[in-house]
Amino acid sequence: MVATAAYEERAAAHDSQVAAKLLRTIVAKQSNLCASLDVRSTAQLLEILDQIGPYICMVKTHVDIIDDFEPARTIGGLKRLAEKHNFLIFEDRKFADIGSTVKAQYAGGVYRIAEWADITNAHGVPGPGIVSGLEEAAREATSEPRGLLMLAELSSQGSLAKGEYSRGTVEIARSNRRFVFGFIAQNAMGTPDEDWLILTPGVGLDDKGDGLGQQYRTVNEVIANGSDVIIVGRGLYGKGRDPVHEAQRYQKAGWEAYLKRLAQ
Repeated sequence: MVATAAYEERAAAHDSQVAAKLLRTIVAKQSNLCASLDVRSTAQLLEILDQIGPYICMVKTHVDIIDDFEPARTIGGLKRLAEKHNFLIFEDRKFADIGSTVKAQYAGGVYRIAEWADITNAHGVPGPGIVSGLEEAAREATSEPRGLLMLAELSSQGSLAKGEYSRGTVEIARSNRRFVFGFIAQNAMGTPDEDWLILTPGVGLDDKGDGLGQQYRTVNEVIANGSDVIIVGRGLYGKGRDPVHEAQRYQKAGWEAYLKRLAQ
């Protein structure tokens, strides 16, 4: 089964340049931790990120919630820290419109996501045109490799992203394997011989939920189910937590769970 192979093996054989880069980064840092920093100010975003940068393989952002967003300061800071600490940038935009619209949203507007985010994501609701539109925008906006994740499953209570919807989303992803390299999901997707990277939110070592529909599962549980990258947000910095200490905890737990999966 491809998903149970070592990260190094998968990096060498993967169709996606972004997936290969992410897998190599995971190995180099012995970290499959993605930090989800849903904060409201540029200063807080960059401060936390600089602290935990050594322990993560990726940061997940929502730049549209930053109250003082400025391209030079916010995006410039993100890019400098990504280079300093060797991690990828994932803008969690969740595109969900027709191809021509998402093309404009991805490449233009205030945020110009295609120019700086290694990775973004999209819902499968509009059909395969959403992949074509985003891939075209990425190709026109930059010479740097870009990658897309499809939202196959969500961690929120009562989510409709399951069953036939999830299967249909996998079919859409198959339309462009060089651009689409994986899924936001709770379980492995596709067939055993397909190498889709699985990134899983809703992971917690302590909390079980947030009272707003978010449900948390353990690191061991999600990695055993086929996840390659654990996405952790408030578990790193919420409730007065020390981000460095928590990032180290999750880095260690994620890597040990991966080694355990390999051994089995």
